[in-house]
Parts: sequence; C-alpha cells; structure tokens
Amino acid sequence: MTDDATGGLPAGGSGGQRADTDPQETAEWVESFDGLLSTGGADRAAHILSVLQERHPRGAQSREAPVTEPATPGASFTTDYVNTIPASADAAYPGDEAAERRYRAWIRWNAAVMVHRAQRPEIGAGGHIATYAGAATIYETGFNHFFRGKDHPSGGDQVFFQGHASPGVYARSFVEGRLSEAQLDAFRQERSRPGGGLPSYPHPRLLPEYWEYPTVSMGIGPMNAIYQAQANRYLAARGIADTAEQRVWAFLGDGEMDEPESRGMLQLAANDGLDNLTFVINCNLQRLDGPVRGNGKIVQELEAWFRGAGWNVIKVLWGREWDELLARDHDRALVDLMNATPDGDFQTYKAESGGFVRDHFFGRDPRAARLVESYSDDDIWNLRRGGHDYRKLYSAFTAASEHRGQPTVILVKTVKGYKLGPSFEGRMASHQMKKMAVQDLKDFRDLLRIPIADRDLEGDIYAPPYYRPDAGAPELDYLLERRRALGGAVPERRSKYTQIPLPQPRAYEQKKGSGQQQAATTMAFARILRELLRDTGMGHRVVPIIPDEARTFGMDAYFPTAKIYNPQGHSYMSVDRELLLAYKESESGQILHVGINEAGAVAAFTAAGTSYATHGEPLIPVYVFYSMFGFQRTGDAFWAAGDQMARGFVIGATAGRTTLQGEGLQHGDGHSHLLASTNPAVVGYDPAFGYELAHIVRAGFERMYGGEHPDPNVMYYLTVYNEPIAQPAEPEGVDVEGILAGMHRISTAASGGAPAQILASGVAVPWALRAQELLASEWGVAADVWSVTSWTELRREAMRADEGVLRGDSRRTPYVTRRLAESSGGPVVAVSDFMRQVQDQIAPYSPHRFLSLGTDGFGFSDTRAAARRFYRVDVESIVVRTLEALALDGAVDPAVPARAAEQYRLGDLTAGSTGRAGGDA
Repeated sequence: MTDDATGGLPAGGSGGQRADTDPQETAEWVESFDGLLSTGGADRAAHILSVLQERHPRGAQSREAPVTEPATPGASFTTDYVNTIPASADAAYPGDEAAERRYRAWIRWNAAVMVHRAQRPEIGAGGHIATYAGAATIYETGFNHFFRGKDHPSGGDQVFFQGHASPGVYARSFVEGRLSEAQLDAFRQERSRPGGGLPSYPHPRLLPEYWEYPTVSMGIGPMNAIYQAQANRYLAARGIADTAEQRVWAFLGDGEMDEPESRGMLQLAANDGLDNLTFVINCNLQRLDGPVRGNGKIVQELEAWFRGAGWNVIKVLWGREWDELLARDHDRALVDLMNATPDGDFQTYKAESGGFVRDHFFGRDPRAARLVESYSDDDIWNLRRGGHDYRKLYSAFTAASEHRGQPTVILVKTVKGYKLGPSFEGRMASHQMKKMAVQDLKDFRDLLRIPIADRDLEGDIYAPPYYRPDAGAPELDYLLERRRALGGAVPERRSKYTQIPLPQPRAYEQKKGSGQQQAATTMAFARILRELLRDTGMGHRVVPIIPDEARTFGMDAYFPTAKIYNPQGHSYMSVDRELLLAYKESESGQILHVGINEAGAVAAFTAAGTSYATHGEPLIPVYVFYSMFGFQRTGDAFWAAGDQMARGFVIGATAGRTTLQGEGLQHGDGHSHLLASTNPAVVGYDPAFGYELAHIVRAGFERMYGGEHPDPNVMYYLTVYNEPIAQPAEPEGVDVEGILAGMHRISTAASGGAPAQILASGVAVPWALRAQELLASEWGVAADVWSVTSWTELRREAMRADEGVLRGDSRRTPYVTRRLAESSGGPVVAVSDFMRQVQDQIAPYSPHRFLSLGTDGFGFSDTRAAARRFYRVDVESIVVRTLEALALDGAVDPAVPARAAEQYRLGDLTAGSTGRAGGDA
C-alpha cells in the first residue's frame, strides 16, 4: 500500500478509550447529534456543545455529578484519524496533474542523484535523500499553486523550508534553470569548487541571493516563522509596509516537534490571531533513528497540542484511494482500526507488502477485511497516504489560506524515502542513506520514467546523469508559467532596501557626563534609546524588544509614548493607569514586550533585523535582556540570526559576575562575552562610560544602516551595568578610533616610577583608576589605565594581522600590540567583571608580560564588595597583581606583593570596599 492505512484512536482519542457500557444509547446520541448538525448547521451544533460543556465541565463537579477528564491525555482535543476535510468538501484541483507529476519525477530524480554524486570517493560530502523524497508532493503543491514570489503584487510569501529537504529545492531550481549542473555537482563543496558550491542546508549567509531562512537547527524554524508572521503584522500596524496578503509557510518534521522551541511559542500565534501563518508538518512517523511515537500516534498528539493552543488543525492522512473505502465503512470498523493502530505498526506496513497489510491491518477486523476483499495486494499497496496526493494537499492548503482568526497547522502523513525503493522506503536507516546501488538507480529511473539509458547508469556508479528536458517541453513551459503567475522564483533573497536617514547627532549626546549625580551605564543607554525613538527621520523604525524586564532596565518610561504592540489593543483598565509611566498597549505600539521568553525575543529580533531583506524596509531591533539569559540561553538562536544576516543591537543589561548584587549563581554573568565571541556575526563591546556607549552606537548605525560598510550584516552586542557610578564628561580630543577598535588610554600616570599598564573594561574601569592612585601613592608605581571597550574585537583584529603571512601578505602589527608598545611600558594587568578567559583573548598579542584577573567560577549572593574581594578583582587585588607582575620583571622587590596582600587583608572578605549599593536587580 503506497500510503498505508491509518491510525488514531477509537472515537478520536489518542489511545484506548473506556468501554462503552451501552452502545445502543451511544448510537442514539450520535444519531441525534448528526440530525442536529444536518438540520441546524455547524454553528447551531457548536452552540449546543458549548452549552453542554458549560453545564458539565470536564474535570469539575457538575450540578448533579462529577464528570471526570478522559483517561487518555489529549483525547478531548482529537478527532478521528481521518482527513479533516471530507472527500465531499475537497476543493477542485486547478492544475494539470499529469504535467505536474511528470516534472515532479524529474525533480525527485535530480535531488537523489545530486546527493548520490556527492558520495564519489574523492568527495564523500554526505547529504540526505529520504526527507525530500517523502515530502516532494507537499512542496510541489506549494510551488505550483501557493508560494508567491517577490514580484507578486502582495510582495510575496515567506517560506521556511525543512532543512533536510534542501536537495529537492535545489533540484527544482535546476529544472527551472536557476542552478546549473556544475552547481549541483558542487553540493557541500562551497570553498573547494571554483565559483562556490551549494550549502548543505538553507544557509542565507552562504547563499545570500537564494536562501532566506536558516532552518536545519531543529526548533529554530518554527519559532522564527511565528515571529516572522508577527513581524509582518507589526510592519503593517506601524505603517511601514503593506503585508496584508503575505503568508508565512513553515515546513517542519514531526520529530522536530519534540524540540521545546517548536511548541513553546504556539500561544503567541494564537493570541495574536496570526491567520497569515501556516505550519505544514511532514508526519513520516520517523525520527533519525526510529519511530517518533512507536507506541502512540504523533499526529493525534500534535492535533491535541495545537488545538489546545488555539490553532486551526487540518489533518491530511489518506489519499483519494481511501475515499471509497471510508464511504462504505458504515459501522466505523475501518475508522476504528485507523484510530487504534500505533505509528510503529504503520511504519512497519510500509516496509512490507500489500499482502502483509491485508493480513496485519485490515485482517484485524472481519468487517474491515470485507471492505478490501475485492482488492488485489497491489491495490492495497497503492492506497496512498495523504501527503502523496496533490488533491488532498491542495484542499488543505486552500483551507489554510482562507481560514481567518487563527493560525493553521496542516498535519500531513507521508512515507520517508517514498518511491526510492525497498532499500529506502520507510526504513529506520533511511535518513543516513546517501547513495544507491546500480539496480536501485535503474528501479528508481523506471518508476519515475526518466529517459536515461542503462549504459548511462552502468558506467561510473557515482555519475548517473541529471535530467532536464530541452527548452520548449510542454511540462517545463507549464512549470515556468506557474512560477511567473505566482510572482517569480522561490526561494529568493533580495538585499536592496529603502535607505533610511541616520539618527541626528543629538541622539547620541553623552558628552557632559552625569555631573554630581551617579548613573549606571544601563541608564546611559536608556537615554540614548529614548533619543533614538524621538528621532524624526528613523525613530519609528526602532523596535525595542524587552522580555519582561523593562522596569529593571529603566525602560518603563517608554510605555506611555511608544506603547507596547498588541494587535488587540488595550481593552482593560490598567492597575497603574494613574501613574506617569503607566503600562499602555496599542495596535500600533512600537515596543515588543515578549514576556518571560528570551527565545521568542531572539526570534522577534531576527525577524525585525532581517526586514531589510525580507521586505526591503529596514527595522532597527534593540533587544535588551538580563545578560545571563542571552547567549547562554539562546546562543543557537543568535547563531541562526547571524546566518540570516540580522542587523541590530543586542544589549546585555545587568552584566557582570559581581555587579548584580544579591541575585546569586544563576544570575551572575561572567562569561557572556566569551560565548558571544564564538559568533562571527556578533560585534561585542563592554564599555565603561556613557560617552563610549554613544560612539559605539553611532558606529553601529553607520555600519549596519549607513550603506557604505563592506560587511553590514552584524549584530552589536553591548554589555551595560546596573551599578551607579559618576559618569565622566567626554575628554577633549577623545580617542574615538581607539574606542571603536577596542581600547583607549583614559589616564596616564601622573608621576615617575616603575611603569605598568592596567587594562580594564566595563564596571572594572573605576576600580582600575582607584588602583592607579594607590599604586602611585603607596608603592611608587606609575600605571597607565586603559579602557578596553572590546577584548574580542582586539583579538579578531590581531588574528587578521597575524594570519596575513599565511595569506601571502606582508606581516602587520596588531592594533593592541602597537598601542601597548607605544605606552610607557611595563607589565600588563587585565581585569573585568568577566572570567579571565575574556581578557586572556589578547594575551598572545601583548608586547609585555601579561597577567589577568577575572571572576572565574560560579556566582553567589552577597554584597558587591565581598564578591569582588572573593574573586580577587577589587581595587586592592589589582594593586597586588600589578606589583606581582613588576616583581616578576625585576622592577620591584619580590617580597613586595606578599607584603601588599597582607596590608590589604586580601584573604578577608569583610575588608573589601570596592563597589557601592544601588541599581535595580
């Protein structure tokens, strides 16, 4: 049976139901309800069900007796294991099925051959055949009738392709003439092949004019698709782009839906009523190594989950060959079998034969067996699953496109490795199988009716030919005409966008410092952001993204003016309505307040940060988060944002291991800059002062949105702190180049003595300045102090410099080396509120002895002063470390460091005094 039987649970459940103690009475109730549905219609029937549910709610004490929840989880949210759309309601198919079937065969062949050819011995690059083979009909339904390209009057759809199905997308582009045979042969050989090859999966950064959305990191695609749909509505609500007719399609795997990210954002789509969003889940019942739910039914589980989350659910389980059987199934014997059969059995059926299915599926109930008694074994084997039937899929896609008020999920049942032959089809190992034997190729060719001779398959086993007909073939003309009618090629990424004016200089104004007051760098950034929002030229494009910490970051001041985006507006009486900074939601709000949801915040950032390419209209996302919960919690999502070439600002507020006093182990961030440094698209800074922040933000705008930088596709990551300090005024002639490059000298030793260099970043800079004073007054040491705004950027520039020789260039001195060589000399001591590895990034490039201090280890709850003394990063520890470095250089007596440590009581946590109270936590 080319697309087996069904599964599901009796009467729509996901497992066995309790026994029916009075079947006759049940039948009467069913007959009565059927009559109501027939005479009163669906609305009347739904009303009666609603009244009954209100009167006798499940799981609660009813008026007369308790009505308990069904024993099977999710049973009340599932329907029978049959197609949601009955045969009588199938939409009329508008396409030429014969032509579509013909070129779908070409695409199937080319997809498999491309992966197979990549396995030639000198390459062995890998690839996946089975996923696309099972999903080809699903994708072709979209390509032929639904996926709108960017030249469509609507502006086009956004399609998130399942990562492992990329060979099929490439194969279609080859048939369309978008890709060449040489490019297909360069699959997974992106650097070694002249002109570049094709990336393994959807990677926009690696194929920037083709792919739009990276999806192969499981769970990222579903999450980003939801927030893409929200971003489309946000753009329209803000009056920036007309996205009313655009649709987001996300193609996912049933195994992928086990990822928390795959299901964790469903409520947003329902709450926002994102009827511009369709999930299509390819339910081939297989993970990479075995069944998704061998003892259960993944389709029923997903139906319950999505329906419970408020989605519209459409199941496409059976092809048209089943319609006649189901129509004759008057006593529900077949439906009951479908409901009761677990997925593990359905997978086994596809690895066997029609006779096996007759005996082991239909044969389990004599009534069901009689339904197919006139069928041959071949007839039974050719009962297709719904995911291989154009008409069933077209009906589902149409219903999803027309549905209003809810997002839709289409659950499509398929066979992994469909039509690849018995070695692949439905097999556990099909995901890992990458090449075919000669006989497999011949059988596959015959099944698809590809006009390729035996001799072309029997020569070099690794060189079976691709197939594309000559221009003018009617099927090819039809394929190309369908794409023209739908607005051009899909996928396609464009990077031309509306040029926006850069912010006015006053938006960055931080030159005066804080005067007699104290201000944390979080507050300094909040002021910059406030001015950016007010900018008349581009302020409306700024998208503040905050995961339920706005008040901590001092950003509740934006609520009354910028307002919080909510498509339902603000219909309740806010408890703080009398306050100046009252919480205010609006249909056209500017702030994305995503709740306690960092993963969703990064998805929102990604959608906004790539709007310049997706819609040709730039948005400037500014994602502000509790720094510990950024790159540690959502690093994979940031990696996908980098792949998608997102632009914007990422603000790690409440930064530092010791600065967030009292919060403890899981809140003290001492490593985010190290994690961020692993992402090549992240430009990380750890500024100490407001004026540094201002110059960095300005440079970020100019790089990402100024239109002149050769690499604008980056994210600026800035760590800011919640400890108030006296913000200095910007010095006359400030070294802006140094601030942006990663370091600038902020204080030169006032008197002579043994020279030293103290490098500090962020909140540690004031400690270094105080250490400079103690070194001079108590130990006769002349230390210069440098504010290191970016350890990572210094290292990256140094790596580029020292790799020049390997590229055949002349050797160049790294910036950090050059600046330290220009100093007064002496050893270097590097300190921050992060672990030592952050500072040690630049150690190889120091021309002098290099020692570091940092906050290695787990955090804990205590005062700032005690924590800094514990980690040995406080003022006195910097003094002792500097003396140690000088002693190692022979510049001071070797006994001096120990004497200083004793004098400052470094072993006594109560003796520390570095840091002050204040700042929100």
